[in-house]
Order: sequence, then C-alpha cells, then structure tokens
Amino acid sequence: MTNSTGTTNGKARSALVIGGGVAGPVTAMALHQAGIEATVFEAYDGPADEVGGGMGLAPNGFQAFDAIGVGDAIRAVSTEMNGIVLQSWNGKKLAEFGTLPGIDPTRFVIRAELFRTLREAAEERGVTTVYGKRIVDASEDAGGVTAHFEDGTTAKADVLIGADGLRSTVRRLIDPAASAPQFAGTAGFGAMVADAGVAPTDGKMHMTFGKRCFFAWQVLADGTGIWFINLPVPQPLSVNEQRERGGAYWLGHLAELCDGDATPAGPLLAATDPKTMLFAGSTENMPRSVRWSRGRMVLTGDAAHAPSSSSGQGASLAAESAVELARCLRDLPLPEALTRYEDLRRPRVERIIKETARTNARKAAGPVARVVRDALLPTMFKLMKPEKNAWQFQYPIDFHAPVA
Repeated sequence: MTNSTGTTNGKARSALVIGGGVAGPVTAMALHQAGIEATVFEAYDGPADEVGGGMGLAPNGFQAFDAIGVGDAIRAVSTEMNGIVLQSWNGKKLAEFGTLPGIDPTRFVIRAELFRTLREAAEERGVTTVYGKRIVDASEDAGGVTAHFEDGTTAKADVLIGADGLRSTVRRLIDPAASAPQFAGTAGFGAMVADAGVAPTDGKMHMTFGKRCFFAWQVLADGTGIWFINLPVPQPLSVNEQRERGGAYWLGHLAELCDGDATPAGPLLAATDPKTMLFAGSTENMPRSVRWSRGRMVLTGDAAHAPSSSSGQGASLAAESAVELARCLRDLPLPEALTRYEDLRRPRVERIIKETARTNARKAAGPVARVVRDALLPTMFKLMKPEKNAWQFQYPIDFHAPVA
C-alpha cells in the first residue's frame, strides 16, 4: 500500500496518520483541507463506536473543529454545560462556576458519539480509514517514510503522524527511551440514562468530592441523565479489566461507594442498564519530557500531550494540535514545519497539564486530606478570579492565515 510521495519545495504532500480515535480523523481532515493527501490507519478491526465514557469539549476545541468545518456536527451530538457546581460529600457547596463572559459553554459528549461523528465527517471528505493496521516499525529514506504493519503490509508517504494515543507506538519509534504515561490515581466510569428519575440541573454539571469517589451528574430538561465517576484505585485499571467484571458488578460496587454521600448517585446508577455502562480505564498523564518528532515522524493528540480527564481539555487540545500541525505542514518545508508546530503547541499544553495535576490530587484525597480540602476550597475559590483562567478556553485559529 503506497500513498503518493514527493515534496514541493520541501513541503509534505502526503501523510500517514496512525490512529483512528479523535486526533486521527481530525488531523486527516485538517490535512485534506490543507491540500495534503492523508490516510488514517487504525489498529483495531473496526470503528470504536462502543468505546469510552463521556468527555467535556471546551470552547477552544470547538474553535479548532470549526476551523475544519465539523463544529456544528459535533454540537448536534453534545450537550451544553452552562455551569459547574462543586460540592462536598455532605452536599455543602464549595464553589460554582458559570460560563465566562464572551466564551461559549463547555459541552458534554459521549465518546462513542464523537468517534462516530468524526468518522462520518472524514468519510464525507473522502478521507480513507484502513482498519486492522497495527504499526510495528517505520523506516525513512530520501523519498519519504514507510510504515510497517503487523500483518506484513507497508504504506509510504512524506510524513508519518502518530495520533495513536497514550500508549503510542509511534512515540516509541521516535524515541525508544520515552517515559511511559504516568498513572494519575483514578479510574473512570460513566453512562447516559434515558429516564434519570432526578430533577433537571438547569444546564449545570454537579461535581461531588465524595468520601470514596468523585461523582458528577447532569440531568437535562427531558429527564435524560448523564453521570460519571472517578474512582481512586491503588494501581492502573484497564478498560478490559473493567469490562471483565461487567457493568452489573461495577454498578453495584459504585453504588456502595457512593452510599452516604449527598448525591443522586443511587437513583442514577439504578436507572443505568449494565449493558450501556461506559468504561474509560485509568486516568493518566503524559510526561512533559516527550520528544514530539524525529525525521519525518511527528506526534499529535494524546500521543504527544495527554492531560488527564480532569482538565476537560484532552480532545480539545488534540483538535487544536491537529489543525496547527496541518497548517505548519502546508506552509513550511520539512523538518522546519515540525519544529514550528512544536514551538506553537508545547508551551500551551504543558501549562494546562500542570494546572490539571492539582485537580487529580483533590479527587484522590484520603480522609484527612479530604477534610482539609473541603475546608480550604471555598476560601480558595472565593479568592480566585475566574477570568484568569479564560486563556485556557480561547484559542482562535485562522486556518487560512500563513504560518510564519
């Protein structure tokens, strides 16, 4: 299998995109819009339409989605979060945040719905996704870079882009000594229920630092409920390990852990069909020491910079980076394009990852730390100026502007 290769003034004209999750199709669509031929190669045998829990999509992410014309399609399958209410296990309100003036609200989406929407949008643009292609190696020569897949096939293009997530194989090919993702101390669970049996939350997501887990929920005007849990665990817990025990086990176990907290966890979990339970595995952070590129290979999305789910920025940062990478490849020759891309992106993503690390520590707090946290947080939030965090949610991208 071969993509057309051959650069113009040193610029890439074709790309292999490894990974079909969020970053992969967004990268391929951005490249397509930039006039660069791109093919997506996914390790699994088919679309991941039943994978993962829910996630937040920040307004800065939608600025990137809009830059490639998929923002409205994603809005159609997501729900507005007009505010966040933080509370302690006994129902005491710790803080409430509304949408900052001039900034669109964050939206909540089921990961599988986002996958499906992006896949369909990519197909409409003529982007090809090839399934069952697990990359194992890559080689470079003067004519381009060749991906070697587990099934013995190969593909060649001007540049190879690793959008293959936290456990990126492309990251290892770029830097065999790269550090592994860092376990953040919790595992994720979630679901959407058709009839929550709980009062609507007026467009707000409520988040509770429970005695034994972190529970969040939102109920829409039509009674649809969305919930997710971050459960402190002593060691990493994979999606497969979650699935092996099954939805019924986890619903019962989580209900026990939430019992005694002043939340509607009981009725929401009871209303959840075990078959619709969504598993997100362990929360993990990507070390800041990651090398992003070498030669004709480069990383994007979680493969390069994965903040934990606490940031609500994972998919949004991935979309930003995908669009910026496409612009750099469009306007600059290799390897200058990859250097400029990293210069544009690394400072921002590392700052957000650093901010998120504090939130993870609060979610996994022990009994003593929990008391201290709940006592101090109200004062801390009163002293905070929300507008100081506006920088996270503003990242306008003029796709057609030339990259300097």
